[in-house]
Amino acid sequence: MDRRHSLQWMLAAAALPGLASAGATPALKKKATRGYGTDPTLVKSYRSGELWPLTFNTAQRRCAAALCGLIIPADEHSPSAATLEVHLFIDEWISAPYPDQAKDKTVILQGLAWLDAESQRRFGRRFDQASEAEQRAICDEICWAEKAAPERAEAATFFARFRDLTAGGFYTTPAGTKDLGFVGNTPSAEFAGPPATVLKIVGVS
Repeated sequence: MDRRHSLQWMLAAAALPGLASAGATPALKKKATRGYGTDPTLVKSYRSGELWPLTFNTAQRRCAAALCGLIIPADEHSPSAATLEVHLFIDEWISAPYPDQAKDKTVILQGLAWLDAESQRRFGRRFDQASEAEQRAICDEICWAEKAAPERAEAATFFARFRDLTAGGFYTTPAGTKDLGFVGNTPSAEFAGPPATVLKIVGVS
């Protein structure tokens, strides 16, 4: 994964909640509070781990990579999320010192630990060492929260969040946007209007 673009995307997303305080009164602005400092400069390139320490250890990184590859595998259009190193984006995300990322950190780390423990219990090997069929056997039980058994509720919550982060990371890479057919921010000499099929769908003749 392109570290520069993934980190800048993540920083921009993480910084958005701070906009809510832009209209604070002068009295509130003078109040001393403890926080995590100012937001980084979003137009600067940062090395991985330069802004804050990363979280994943080797085992967690391997497990996260395997799950990313299972969620978005390679096909004829694009490489897998693991090949694009989306798990490194997720590591950057959960390591950020923002409240939402801190919540995700707990969910993701506990979920990865559960995956490895469940794979060891069932198959006698780590999740990343399990076959694709074995990995799917575990994930099929937690991939839909409404169908998961009560004792799998926390694991299902983890999977849903990890799936969202994987998709968010994957579809902001050049390969992911190409897979979507996204052509935004591309200059065009002319625009002929929406295709007739689209107009028909929205009821405009």
